[in-house]
Amino acid sequence: MTLTVHHLGISQSDRVVWLCEELDIDYELKKYDRAPIMAPDEYKALHPLGSAPVIEDGDVKIAESGACVEYILQTWGNGKLALSPGDKDYSEYLYWFHFANGTLQPTLFLNMSMSRTGLDEANPSVKYHKARQIQLIEYMDRRLSNVPWLAGEQFTAADVMNVCCLTTMRCFAPYDLGAYPNILSYLKRVATRDGYKRAVQKGDPDLSVDQLIGATPPPMQKAVAAAIQARGRL
Repeated sequence: MTLTVHHLGISQSDRVVWLCEELDIDYELKKYDRAPIMAPDEYKALHPLGSAPVIEDGDVKIAESGACVEYILQTWGNGKLALSPGDKDYSEYLYWFHFANGTLQPTLFLNMSMSRTGLDEANPSVKYHKARQIQLIEYMDRRLSNVPWLAGEQFTAADVMNVCCLTTMRCFAPYDLGAYPNILSYLKRVATRDGYKRAVQKGDPDLSVDQLIGATPPPMQKAVAAAIQARGRL
């Protein structure tokens, strides 16, 4: 039985591709291009909510990147990349694993959405959420000044969950990392991992690892940028 990963290009589903490469799983990758901004109809048909990513394992079909990562860790991971109760870094692993989708990613999405509404920079809500984003990135940078990986000394699935917020997500929600040297050093460590390099090559071949880990945001796909501009949102 083969695990199937349905990957929407330049999206949080890159977490699942990367995890499979790190675990050296024999999986089938089905890649879908955006059409031109959102997922194509073929992808939306995979799940009632049109969510990305989607994985299939026999009769099991699930969405939500966190759920997909948890499922793969538990059923295919053989104890790799996850910490267990009793491990000294277990609480940090849990915290940072859930920080990605519980705190950081929603804030980035909210700021991205507000940037396209035309609201003035002086708007109290805009100012608050921008300040909140800076607070979160600074918090992560401080954490990485003390440890090489988010959970501590070991690379774990907590890193898999968070890195897309610092890389591919910046194609749509651009922000600069130049003021955060510890995050940039962290991303350089990520870039040395063979699993990450393979995942980028397979999942998002139009982007390079160097583009993803740099201080400046990686470029948005030309077709996506043109569609957004045509709608008056850039």
